[in-house]
Amino acid sequence: MKNTMKKPVNIPVSKLRPFEGHPFKVKDDEEMNTLIESVQTQGILSPLIVRPIENTDEYEVISGHRRLHAAVKAGITEVPAFIYALDRDSAAIAVVDSNLHREHILPSEKAFAYKMKLDAMSRQGFRSDLTSDQVGRKLETADIIAQQSDDSKTQVRRYIRLTNLIPELLEFMDEGKMALSVGVELSFLDEQSQYDVLEQCEQNDCTPSYSQAFRMHKADREGLLTKAVIQDIMCEEKANQKETIKVSAERLRAVLPKEMDSQKTEDFIIRACKHYRKYLRNRDRER
Repeated sequence: MKNTMKKPVNIPVSKLRPFEGHPFKVKDDEEMNTLIESVQTQGILSPLIVRPIENTDEYEVISGHRRLHAAVKAGITEVPAFIYALDRDSAAIAVVDSNLHREHILPSEKAFAYKMKLDAMSRQGFRSDLTSDQVGRKLETADIIAQQSDDSKTQVRRYIRLTNLIPELLEFMDEGKMALSVGVELSFLDEQSQYDVLEQCEQNDCTPSYSQAFRMHKADREGLLTKAVIQDIMCEEKANQKETIKVSAERLRAVLPKEMDSQKTEDFIIRACKHYRKYLRNRDRER
């Protein structure tokens, strides 16, 4: 990146614009409140990185969207920034690279970040046959992205697949309710089928297991996936949805015979419960 200013300059916040289409969310959460307090007491310690917007006197933020938001919340009217002369695609790549190091990145953020970088590199005319690694292997675009991130080429591709999910299923992933592998399988379904899956999630208060998602994807490939098939698969009870009751081992050891394996322990508890329930029924009849 070519810096048009060797030192940061103060730019009015009214002249700064978020990078159009950037995938990183700026939330008013506890971390933001901490950042606002820091900005109020110490100012912006790390200058933003911006680029001039063509044919205007305004700038697009490449790095520092959260700092800019905090500054606005803190009532600061100017922020320090380095100005770099970048075209749109080079800026998009820089936006992704400058944000992927963040400690907390949502699956949806990483998915659309990788997709934005992939698209920008493609528009730049990137040719995989002109790029090789240190041992001479020809590289694909996903290889380059992987080398510049903490994810493997396979993981990069899997994250990019998530951009085919409907927003509601992506939110399940961001909330930790659905695994990456599940999201990848569902991403191959068309939009209507995904909404049919979402409907079953809401009705059954659950999300698909990997096995369920895999079977729906398989049925879709075979042309057999219908709303009824989705309902049948999603209505299955998963092991992690079965109600369980936990009792500490210490409490059990106090009342159970010694040297019982897990199966004998379970049988003993069931028989004891049945005996106690029978006792309660007899007691109630005698009252």
